Amino acid sequence: MISKDTRGTQPPEGAESLQVKKSLKYSMGDGIFFSLMNGFTADYFTPFLLLIGGTVRHVSIIAALPNLASSLIQPKSADISEKTDSRKKVVDLCSLFQALTLVPMLAVYFMGSGRIAVFIAVVTLFTSFGALANPAWASIMADLVSTDKRGEYFGWRNKVLGFVTVGATFAAGYILYELDRFNIFIGFAVVFALAFAFRLASWRYLTRMHEPELIHKKDDYFSLYDFVSRFRHSNFARFVFFAAAMKFAVNVAAPFLPVLMLRDLKFSYLTYTAVTVAATIATNVTIMRWGIHADRIGNMKVIKFSSKLVAFVPLLWLINTHPVFLFFVQLFAGFAWAGFNLSASNFIYDASTPGKRTRCIAYFNAFTGVALCLGALLGGWLAEIMPDGFFTHKILGIVLLSAILRLAVAYLLPFNLSEVREVEDMRSHELLISMIKAKPASGKKPPLIR
Repeated sequence: MISKDTRGTQPPEGAESLQVKKSLKYSMGDGIFFSLMNGFTADYFTPFLLLIGGTVRHVSIIAALPNLASSLIQPKSADISEKTDSRKKVVDLCSLFQALTLVPMLAVYFMGSGRIAVFIAVVTLFTSFGALANPAWASIMADLVSTDKRGEYFGWRNKVLGFVTVGATFAAGYILYELDRFNIFIGFAVVFALAFAFRLASWRYLTRMHEPELIHKKDDYFSLYDFVSRFRHSNFARFVFFAAAMKFAVNVAAPFLPVLMLRDLKFSYLTYTAVTVAATIATNVTIMRWGIHADRIGNMKVIKFSSKLVAFVPLLWLINTHPVFLFFVQLFAGFAWAGFNLSASNFIYDASTPGKRTRCIAYFNAFTGVALCLGALLGGWLAEIMPDGFFTHKILGIVLLSAILRLAVAYLLPFNLSEVREVEDMRSHELLISMIKAKPASGKKPPLIR
């Protein structure tokens, strides 16, 4: 079902090469404005929900429902791409619709008793349109980037865009901090309005990108049942199960950390922002190094190593909840997640052929989305029934559970997963030492468009 990618191992030449270079530059334009939008939305939906009267139960729903909807809709991305014979049409239309869903968020504040339900519904639509576009977009990008440069290129790209996200998140946090003394709703209105403008600019760049020709073959199609039924024999299917299990363990606690910081620990919006973006800062600093190592030693080696680091993050939240300490905890978390997320995405590219790639990405996102949904629902339920006195704050109890689940996943599940291409051999301690000593690649341009 899933085979090694044998296409794109060499960069294209001539006119096609020029189209690729232009598309990668347009992709950066899209990425910059998308990152600006992301910085103005991702970490502020939950604070806005709390502002309009949301509870822990509502937080669990807003963390679960969008992921569930995204999981159900993502496989349709591959179907629509095949029927329209264009991945780009899916990306362009869904990106535009995602931008438009930001408009009604500005009116939610005035909707009375039903505003919480409306806001959750709008966020679900916002997430779903983005999710529907993602597999098709990722498939196009995988065709544009040479196989042997994916780790370095996407590491470079994510590093640059990560810094944009950090700046945007800080800017949004500062707007809320300043306007909190006047009218916090106006602050959120400004934040969401700017996010709408950024997404429109992102969509404009997407419409200018070139889509490499992709010929669909009959045997490229495989149903969800086909995918699940091959679990015992498919390395890729086992990888998806492992990634989904890790996402489930993480989302038992992750959606409720904003509640812990803003409601229980009484952090200001500026302090909350500083702690939140610390992980992004660390990701930006280290992600290109992870990518360079993944190109050499394989994505699976990086995934196995970084998953163990990810497992220890919630234990650090139990030691101390002072914002300065949590800032450094988040730096460590960003370092670990940079390796895991980048290599997980690139492993899908390596393990799938171009004709099957959109569907592989869709199924991967569908399973991890369901896992995120179930994790959030479990965490929300436990946060409500958790007895007082076990920890200073109830949410710390589900943070401990998340740590236990992460450790079980990281140490028990990856043993039967293997790399899909020939790579260098390197032990875990050698990888850590090499990561610390590694020098960043020279130059500001990615290797593919120099």
